[in-house]
Amino acid sequence: MPIHQTVKDNIAEVIFDFPPVNAFNGETWNEIPKVVTELGQRPDVKVILIRSEGKGFCAGVDIKELADDSSAIVDVNKGNYETGLAIHQCEVPVIVAAHKFIIGGGVIMCGAADIVIASDDAYFSLPEIDRGAMGGAAHLQRMLGVAKVRAVFLTGGKISAQEAWRLGGIEKVVPRDKLVGEAMGYAKTLAEKSRDALRIAKQALNGIEPFDVDASYRWEQGFTFEMYMHEDSQKSRDAFVETGEAAKFEGES
Repeated sequence: MPIHQTVKDNIAEVIFDFPPVNAFNGETWNEIPKVVTELGQRPDVKVILIRSEGKGFCAGVDIKELADDSSAIVDVNKGNYETGLAIHQCEVPVIVAAHKFIIGGGVIMCGAADIVIASDDAYFSLPEIDRGAMGGAAHLQRMLGVAKVRAVFLTGGKISAQEAWRLGGIEKVVPRDKLVGEAMGYAKTLAEKSRDALRIAKQALNGIEPFDVDASYRWEQGFTFEMYMHEDSQKSRDAFVETGEAAKFEGES
């Protein structure tokens, strides 16, 4: 499975490499939380850096898998939830270095992380409303304000890295060729600190958050199941697989 792991100088790197767009199936989404949790428990790891190779950071779930078998949503939902939970509750800080497209589950990983560095060509997107699903707004709302999240969620639109930085949602925007080096610089700074201090600090920070992102996302997922029981959901998935575009629902009454 192309999830590469390395540990060096107290820094663990998790690198995704799923051509062409890093869209993950249910099996992969359920593997990611295991990788993150195991690395976070290692006494020689003080910080985890998550990044991707290829065209973009993460295109979310494999829509083709769900179009072929709508029951796969159970496994995918479980993996999405546990991925966000594993990153948010990881013993040590998690940094995400994201480039180009950050879609669906990619938003979950960024929204659950402690520090996000994005390339200047990056954008965040939650296109679920056009894919026959729901979910991911809780993690985007952990990063951004309610008004911005509702606008992008309801339209299926995008938020540029520059706009996310302007709104305080990410730490830094850098040129694409500087992304890994910049994120690694943050990781090295954390790796020089006490592991116990980092662990305790993360527990404290999680405890003072304004809302429970994990419980909020679980609430959202209940509506994903409701949506998947609706005929419009299948129509949306089929349209995306066949044309790459959103289904049209014009003239409804």
